[in-house]
Amino acid sequence: MKNMVIRLKASESQVNELKAELIVTKVHVELLQRENSVQTTELMSLETRLSATESEASDLQKQNADLQARLSSSESELLISKSRIDQLEKENAAKPKVAFYTALTRGGRVGPYNTDTTLKYSIVHTNIGNAYSPASGFFTAPVKGLYYLQFTVSEVLRGYMGVKVYKNNQRIMYNQEFNHGDSHGYFTNSVILELIAGDIIHLALPSGQSAYDNGNNHNTFSGALLFPL
Repeated sequence: MKNMVIRLKASESQVNELKAELIVTKVHVELLQRENSVQTTELMSLETRLSATESEASDLQKQNADLQARLSSSESELLISKSRIDQLEKENAAKPKVAFYTALTRGGRVGPYNTDTTLKYSIVHTNIGNAYSPASGFFTAPVKGLYYLQFTVSEVLRGYMGVKVYKNNQRIMYNQEFNHGDSHGYFTNSVILELIAGDIIHLALPSGQSAYDNGNNHNTFSGALLFPL
């Protein structure tokens, strides 16, 4: 009987140990479940973030493809523009360039003379194309085109001051003004002429009149080719 009691007590002790182990195991299982739940949540979060990252990467790839296409288009436009600029530069280089600006003299008064006298503007400031000759006072059109020509006349003496414009020895303009002699008198005029290659333009001082210049460009003759025809 005594032995049976001892065995029962041993069995109860084992049962209690098993119950304790079961409780520990249950707690451990619950902890593992919690950890698994947390990891599952984290995994789902990572999957969501990964999906968002993949979407962003896809958007970036699309944007990059769009930028590449725009860059390629811009490069093509740049090449076309450069080709046009090169063509325009070639055309511009091939066009004749004519422009001159001259003054009459540094020596003071010119005239008066008994006859109309060609004015030789001896101070040459600009003579692109070398179409103006200071030795003769002639401007010779090098090409057919539309030309702009301008002159200024000045005198300090009282009386009439004037100038005549000739094209190939045919007078096309005669201007004069009366100077009251108080100071420098001036007048300016201009013409736009269609000239062919070889046409000559010159200015003449009318008989009995004079002009005064001293290097300060009081009397000038200038012109330029507007465009060839």
